[in-house]
This record gives sequence, structure tokens and C-alpha cells, in this order.
Amino acid sequence: MKDRKISSYFPLLQYRSLIFSIAISDLKLRYKNSFLGFMWSFLEPLLMLGVLYLVFTNILKSNIVNYPLYLLLGLIMWNMFSRSTSNSLNAIISRRGVVSQIYFPREVLPIATCITTFIMMIFEFGAFAVFMIFFHFIPPYTIAFLPLLLVLLFALSLGISFSLSVGNVYFRDLQYIWNVILQAGFFTIPIIFSLDVYHNEAIKKILYLNPVTGIIDIAHNTMLYGTLPTANELTYTVVLSFIILFFGYAVFRKFESKTIEVL
Repeated sequence: MKDRKISSYFPLLQYRSLIFSIAISDLKLRYKNSFLGFMWSFLEPLLMLGVLYLVFTNILKSNIVNYPLYLLLGLIMWNMFSRSTSNSLNAIISRRGVVSQIYFPREVLPIATCITTFIMMIFEFGAFAVFMIFFHFIPPYTIAFLPLLLVLLFALSLGISFSLSVGNVYFRDLQYIWNVILQAGFFTIPIIFSLDVYHNEAIKKILYLNPVTGIIDIAHNTMLYGTLPTANELTYTVVLSFIILFFGYAVFRKFESKTIEVL
């Protein structure tokens, strides 16, 4: 009875089994016929870490404290955002046959895609934990902020995924434009560098308009340095992430009804 009442307020909860079924299926499909299988969730960020760490500690010197952990944490969170949004571009198109023949809420597809990449991120945090042990790093108490940051990252990724998944049905060039945006974004978010490299405060404020910047910057400070975010930083990041989520969902609901005709 209680589940029915909750489902009446949140109709998508009725499809939670379908959502998780698609998410797990996509996860298995990603590593199908792969010799190492799910181990790639550990190895992929570590290989990228190795390359970037070699470059930025030997060629381009970095003075960031705990730089390997700083770099890996940024990569893991950025991978979650970039994978979920880029994979969601084809969430509807790649299932045009199912979408045109069977009725179910289309928003199930981008949600399942984001859950798949979220699970991959959890695996990657396993690699992060191994690195913390390897470097004898004891996280500060402010690591308790991590669950909140992961919720914000998921909400932000899902909001953009909603817009991209339905937008790419109408404008196929969107996938190419978004790939360029992701490539540019990688170098403007505090992953390789700290925001402190920008001495101009105006530039920092502009970069902080990107909620991904705020989430990753707060993650670095709370997980590695024991520094709490200011009330303004946290409020801005939380509010903007959920605004993007609700806006993306509104865009999806407005245009998804005609996706079958366009497909």
C-alpha cells in the first residue's frame, strides 16, 4: 500500500525494475568478449592516471599536494559526467526499434544510462581506495561530504543527459558538438590543474559557473585537504545542479512525445 502511494507521486518508480535491468544489461554489454571484463573499470582510470602523472610531474611540474590522488579523483568524477552524457546521446536512437513498438516512459533510457556509468564510477572508487592505502593517506573527516557530491554529480549528469538524449533525435550534429565541449571542458575543470593557477579572480568565477567545476573542486578540498566549502559555494552547486536536472527533464518531456515520428 505504501509503495503504491509513493508510486502515485513518482510514476517512474513503477519502472525501477526495468531501469536497473537496462542499466545492468548495458554494463555487461560494455565488457562483453573482453578478456579482463569488469577489471577495465579499475585499469582504465589507472592507465590514464599513469600517463598524466608522468607528464605533469616530470615535464610540467605540479606542486599540488597529494597530486596522484588529486588527479585520480578528478578523473573518476569527470569520467562519470562525460560517459553518462555522451552515452545518453544515443540512448533513444540506439533503441529505436523497441521505442517504436513498446510503450514505456522514454526517460527510463537516459536514467538507465546514467546508472550504468554511476556503477562504473563506484568500481573506480575502489581503485582510488587502493591508491589511498598505497600512499598511506588517511582521509579527513570531511570525506563525509562524498555521498552528497556523488548525488549532485548524478543529478547534474542526468539533467544534461535528458536534454542530450532527446535533442540528438532531432539534431544529429549535437553528438559532435557535445564531444568538442567535453574535450574543452576537460582542460577548464580542476582535474589536471588547481583553480589556483588562475591568478585572475574573474576567471575563477567564470569557471565556477560550471557546476562540474564546483563539484570536483569541493571533492578535492573535502576528500584530500579537510577543507569545508563555503556556504555560498555549496548552495550554488546544489541549487544549480538540481535546476539543471529539472530543466533537462522538462525539455525531455516537452519533446519526447514526437520522437517516434522523427525516428
